[in-house]
Amino acid sequence: MPSRTVLYDLQKAAAAKLIDFHGWEMAVQFTSIAAEHLAVRTQAGAFDLCHMGRLRVTGAGSGAFLTRQVSRPSADMVPGQVRYGMVLAADGTIEDDVLVSKESDTAWHVVINASNKDKILELWRPLLGPQVACEDLTASQAMIAIQGPQALERLAGLGLDARPAKYYAFLDRDWRGIPIRLSRTGYTGEDGCECFLPTEHAPALWQAVLGAGVTPCGLGARDTLRLEAGMPLYGNELDRTTTPIEAGLAFAVGKKGGYVGDTVILEQLRQGPAKQLVGLRMLDKRVPRSHYPIVQGQTVLGAITSGTLSPTLNQAIGMGYVPRAQAIVGTQLQVDIRGQLLGAEVVKLPFYRRAT
Repeated sequence: MPSRTVLYDLQKAAAAKLIDFHGWEMAVQFTSIAAEHLAVRTQAGAFDLCHMGRLRVTGAGSGAFLTRQVSRPSADMVPGQVRYGMVLAADGTIEDDVLVSKESDTAWHVVINASNKDKILELWRPLLGPQVACEDLTASQAMIAIQGPQALERLAGLGLDARPAKYYAFLDRDWRGIPIRLSRTGYTGEDGCECFLPTEHAPALWQAVLGAGVTPCGLGARDTLRLEAGMPLYGNELDRTTTPIEAGLAFAVGKKGGYVGDTVILEQLRQGPAKQLVGLRMLDKRVPRSHYPIVQGQTVLGAITSGTLSPTLNQAIGMGYVPRAQAIVGTQLQVDIRGQLLGAEVVKLPFYRRAT
């Protein structure tokens, strides 16, 4: 029996198409993926993210603990700041990508992928010690994302004004007597907020947001949006066979080390990685799906990790790993789509960047 979020009944009543996603019964779409995608690009969309893992790390040693366990330095963070980072294995490959929010010098909020929550808890709990505690908030705290160029305006109209917050910062607010955290973060390439609140109040916020004209969106649109924005997905672009440097995420690692996996990471920073994640634009509209081979001449270079027909660009796009020599923008490659070799060009990521 798959798990269900607190918004399941509302989504089922709205005739959402539901799928099993890492053990959760989740909405993949409400109307169509393309329509929901374009609503986020042009107006605002709402996403149920209650399946994501949420942890609270506290104690006098919590900052030092996260400095060791997460690749991105946190010592210089100030309360209210959010940073993207990685949990790495000793060989520098990726256990998960995470968002770390600093509440105080002794309290931190960490968002992790649904599929990796139990793994991260198993890795971290034996390391906690007397000065660090880790609480699993996943059941007690809901997570809803409101994304799009009108997202902040729609939230402000409900009395949830996140506009004073900078990008990758959060504000704690009260809404109808309910504590809500507004985090200026997202996974779509658009502005907006990820909202955290007690689980029992999530249906009220969801209904209020939709009542304000925000479009309900499923996981399908979330995937096409993040792909256009060149954002990696754990299990596709990120896993235990890839490092942050190979994935083009050097900004998310400390350049002085001090974290698990730093030996390999610092060496790749010095020497460069053997393979790199690239964006590929197909020369026709055949979509490069995950695991399709990437080819040059008679040589298989790698495989597609994610692909779609971009609703914004009306082009077939994908990402995948190739050797560094073939990762140069403009390189002509091919993708083996069901036995047919079709042309593709290496392009700069992201495929889409919102106007600022």
